[in-house]
This record gives sequence, structure tokens and C-alpha cells, in this order.
Amino acid sequence: MHRTHGLRYKSRKLLTKKPREKGRPGISRWLYEYRVGDKVVIDIDPTFITTAPHRRYQGKVGTIIGKRGKAYEIEIYVGGKRKVIITTPDHIVPFKTQPSETKAPAS
Repeated sequence: MHRTHGLRYKSRKLLTKKPREKGRPGISRWLYEYRVGDKVVIDIDPTFITTAPHRRYQGKVGTIIGKRGKAYEIEIYVGGKRKVIITTPDHIVPFKTQPSETKAPAS
């Protein structure tokens, strides 16, 4: 019999929430204002699977290049190729840069 290849195909572990994460995400995730040029991390929320990007982009860092209605266009480079992902704010998180590793001189 032919196997189905649905939206959650081969991603059972990736697209499940831990028991303490279940339910709707916090309102701050939706109210965050993204601007063109902001760096974001793709973090798929399994609650809203129809607007989720493909699982291969989970954890990738991209740059916002535009907005389409309620969704954002995100530019990502995978294997040297440019990809444009269109997804809603449910699946993106602001990218926080790591503090610089240079230490201040001791006085």
C-alpha cells in the first residue's frame, strides 16, 4: 500500500511539544514587531502546522526581507543557495546575538 507523506511526515519528535509547553504560546511572541533587516530564528510551533515552514528549516537563522499580509518573508541560505521562506510570526523568534568573547581588561 502507498504511504502518505503528510505535513508531519518523518517529524514526530520535532513537531511535538513537551508537557510544560503545551497550549498557546505567550502573547509576547505575537506582539513582537519585526522590521525589514531583523535577524530571526525559525522555531516551528506545532500548534499551527498549516503555516509552518518545512522541517529542514527548523533552527535556521534568516533575515526578514518583507511582509505579506500577516506573514513575513525570510531569506535563508542553505548550502550556498538563497531560499525565501514565507511564514507567520508563530514560527519565528528574534535572534539574540551572543555576547562578544573579548574580555574587558582587568584594572
